[in-house]
Amino acid sequence: MKKSTGIKMKPVKKRPVKTGGRDFFILRLYIAGQTPNSMAAIANLKKICEDKLKGKYRIEVVDLLVKPQLAKGDQIIAIPTLVRRLPPPVKKIIGNLSKTESVIVGLDLQPTH
Repeated sequence: MKKSTGIKMKPVKKRPVKTGGRDFFILRLYIAGQTPNSMAAIANLKKICEDKLKGKYRIEVVDLLVKPQLAKGDQIIAIPTLVRRLPPPVKKIIGNLSKTESVIVGLDLQPTH
């Protein structure tokens, strides 16, 4: 059973996600507890996704205080870290995501039409 961090997370679906190529983004945000930087990263990421991806995304928040073993899979060395899992290639951004333009460029986010 998962420990609650106070962050609501959608359960990961077992069936494959229909991505339609570059139309769907899976983003994983690694945090460590409810620190100001972690909370800022979550808020900034949600705002960027709603502005640029218009609902064609899924955010997975991984609290490394609860599941530290998950850091190894994406080679996380600093937190908060955002990992773009889909579409390929995998891309990473470290920090609280407050520099919106840098995040958009760094993750190669394309606005939906």
